[in-house]
Amino acid sequence: MNNPNPPTLEQLRVFLAIADTGSFAGAARRLNRATSVVSYQLANLEAQLNLSLIDRRTAKRVSLTEAGRALLPGARAITREVGGLLTRTRSLLQGEEAELSLAVDVMMPIPALTKILNTFSAAYPSVTLRLHVEAVGAVTQLVRDGVADLGVSGPVPTAAEGLEFVPLRSIAMVPVAAPNHPLSVETDSAVAAAKARDHVQLVLSDRSKLSEGRDFGVLSEQTWRLADLGAKHALLLAGVGWGSMPEPMIRPDLEAGRLVRLPLNLWKDARYHLRAVYRSDKALGPAGRWLLDRVKCSGIGD
Repeated sequence: MNNPNPPTLEQLRVFLAIADTGSFAGAARRLNRATSVVSYQLANLEAQLNLSLIDRRTAKRVSLTEAGRALLPGARAITREVGGLLTRTRSLLQGEEAELSLAVDVMMPIPALTKILNTFSAAYPSVTLRLHVEAVGAVTQLVRDGVADLGVSGPVPTAAEGLEFVPLRSIAMVPVAAPNHPLSVETDSAVAAAKARDHVQLVLSDRSKLSEGRDFGVLSEQTWRLADLGAKHALLLAGVGWGSMPEPMIRPDLEAGRLVRLPLNLWKDARYHLRAVYRSDKALGPAGRWLLDRVKCSGIGD
């Protein structure tokens, strides 16, 4: 038996059009080709594969042979991959990035982030996105080190040369504890502050060197360090220590009574300031600029 020869993309498209429409005439209309051309392309495909793909004995609606049904998924996959390749090629020719890396602070509200990224996916379907979620100075460090193209960072108290910063909105930070925590019953700020020093405070740790060794809003002499905001939230709900959290994230917990706001003046009107950051020496491409614009207009914070 002769070995099959590789089919052309046009032949596969004709095969798929016939399978989908159920007729040579329907395939011709879909592809804007003459029926004779469609028939010729299919005959060439069958000759190259040494297989009969269409059962020509049916008069009204053509049906696939067993071989045709077996090869149909592969033909769809090939044409889909080639279509994706051409889409990405056109994007690259227009100057779009093949890949974009975004780093965001853990304090960034998830609903705002998902809304932005959902729109981004529709606007730039061919751009691969890499998302990093970090705390405190780690976002800025990822951008500075070239790991991330764009960041949404929290405050960094050290100088960061070679970076451009765009101020965004800020997020209210509130000290909270579970209803069964000893601090939850305190109403006097001075008493609460004094007693807070004797209870475990859950503190978000920083994995970067930009703000290494610096503490933000640490009051207690006993601290547990966590690198994950979700873990901190879970421990607070379980009554393990007290700590500050972004108000939008715990608003449902405060309303439902799962967490209690503590009367600590250290956090009175406390805000966590977010800002977009990117490198001065590395221009953002179209997708990066689009993402930066959406971040600036998203109303992140409260």
